[in-house]
Amino acid sequence: MILDVRDLELLDALAAGGTLQQAADRLFVSQPALSQRLLRMEERLGTAVFDRIGRRLVPNQAGTQLLSRASRILADLAAAEREVRDIARFGDRHLRLAAQCATNVWWLAAVMRDMRKADPDVVVGLRDLGSEDPLEALLTHELDVAVITKLTPLAEHARLTHLMDDEMRAVVAPTHPWAARTYVTASDFTPENLILYDHYDQTRRDPLPLPIPPGARPASVSIVPTLTELVVELVAGGEGVGVLPSWVVAPYVKRGEVATVRVGRRGDHRSWFAAIRVDDDRPHLVDFVARLQARFAQETARSE
Repeated sequence: MILDVRDLELLDALAAGGTLQQAADRLFVSQPALSQRLLRMEERLGTAVFDRIGRRLVPNQAGTQLLSRASRILADLAAAEREVRDIARFGDRHLRLAAQCATNVWWLAAVMRDMRKADPDVVVGLRDLGSEDPLEALLTHELDVAVITKLTPLAEHARLTHLMDDEMRAVVAPTHPWAARTYVTASDFTPENLILYDHYDQTRRDPLPLPIPPGARPASVSIVPTLTELVVELVAGGEGVGVLPSWVVAPYVKRGEVATVRVGRRGDHRSWFAAIRVDDDRPHLVDFVARLQARFAQETARSE
């Protein structure tokens, strides 16, 4: 093998910085030393991987191919190091969890409480992945359990346990005209201000798709922090309409604070799953998923 980790770090730093000086600053080495490292690497490869355009280094076809793999390898190595550190600290009793819809983790406290009673040595940690795909984090060993509703092709490489089915519902003030409707269509959104969590902010990297019918064009979209109470308060105050999972908004509907209506004639239904790696059969992990499944079943029953 003619490349080592230092070569991969060099490639990654150059891709991020664009110039040798910027890459040298990231790696805390001198620019001349880094230039020599790049030349020696390209000599071993037998080809240039960057085109020199002024002071900038632009990946050519070979460099582009190499960079994509270098980034994945470095991410895998970083994940492996974190996993080893966790094992050194907790043994194999740690459990790292992330939920695709980070607003709806209030159910987690009860599951963690039950786990502590049943197995006090298990350490459960909740990870905030931002816009990163939880399945990708799971398969690169950054997570042990991913609670997901958006299935990507990576789901084929994970073991999925069905947790529940829910529905995305339009949320409106009780006096809003939609409150008397059976369902709303794309055209109904045209005059409305749509209030959504910031996970739907389309300026973010890999945002969630807007939870509205295809072709819907709201008059405006208000992005707010990921707080259900805030969305409900704004909707109840007549500031716009929202779209929330049925089981999340159910308590507010029962108290008469807001009303909900189906999105589209058939509704917008989703399935939730707990994903683990296919080769991970640690007993405490299997037990956690079973408790998670039972908890979701309870929440589903309460919302009906």
